[in-house]
Amino acid sequence: MLGTRTNTDLVEAAARGDQEGWDEIVQRYLPLVFSVIRRYRLSPKDAEDVSQTVWLRLVEHLDTIREPRALPMWIATTTRNEALRLVSAHRRTTPVDPLGTSTLDAVADTRDVDEQLLGAERQQAMRDGLAELPPRQRELLLLLVADPPLSYETIGARLGMPVGSIGPTRARCLARLRNTPAMQAFLANGHDTDRRWTA
Repeated sequence: MLGTRTNTDLVEAAARGDQEGWDEIVQRYLPLVFSVIRRYRLSPKDAEDVSQTVWLRLVEHLDTIREPRALPMWIATTTRNEALRLVSAHRRTTPVDPLGTSTLDAVADTRDVDEQLLGAERQQAMRDGLAELPPRQRELLLLLVADPPLSYETIGARLGMPVGSIGPTRARCLARLRNTPAMQAFLANGHDTDRRWTA
């Protein structure tokens, strides 16, 4: 499981040269980078080049990121721009068969990219919100969404909690999670939350 440090903590740590902070940023957002790249149907070598360029750009701009909570959007936008730059460069230099279907003519489905970005923002808001909860409440919520699902008996045994109190405690924990600054900031932007965390 990824650490529970917020984007603000990670950006500040990476800007100070903290290798663990940088590694956690890359681990957390590498799936987002490749989900954006996939929309452009780049070759594996080109996809790797775009990914490396995105991380290089992030290193160059760590000191100037004003809102670390917007890091997923910054990464997705930078990835999209680098992929488009590479596709554009290929169009100028790669001959295309006019009778064939060209992967260079593929245009990213921005709706899918937006959904990926929203998903990444939602996950980050959840991580940040969970990090703000007391450890016992965070542990209860994480056990309730474990995959594969755990029975209430198992959860109760792990936490030393009566099975009958899990449901009411869950409701209180979810209310507290919704009221964390991280979740309030996410919801203030007109986003909805994942039903598992709000039901």
